[in-house]
Amino acid sequence: MLKKINFKFAAHAMIVTLSLVLVYHLTIITGLIPYEATWGGRLQNREQMLRFETVSIVVNLFILTVILIKGGYLKLKLPAIVLKVLLWAFAVLFALNTVGNLASTSVLELIIFTPLTAVSAVFCARLATEP
Repeated sequence: MLKKINFKFAAHAMIVTLSLVLVYHLTIITGLIPYEATWGGRLQNREQMLRFETVSIVVNLFILTVILIKGGYLKLKLPAIVLKVLLWAFAVLFALNTVGNLASTSVLELIIFTPLTAVSAVFCARLATEP
């Protein structure tokens, strides 16, 4: 089933998605999007938001780097098994994030990010299955 998804399409879609997510997190840090509308509506202050957003940006940059390597856009050498394990871990992370988004009190997270994380889980799984 996963092999029916074109590998390059999955890689490109994830690169675009992660790039947009990074922009989204930067808009939260800058205050263009109120932090109360993020993280399930559970953040209590700006300092807490900065910690969560910083971790999120670092994690998203790491995921993006792995996908750029797997897609052949970054010429860094990592063993294939390391890429496969990381991509499967990302698929699980996105699947769990989907469940978390379903429990969100933020309509934005529920409507936009629930399907986005679900599709990201599928695309990461597809990338993990490529030899």
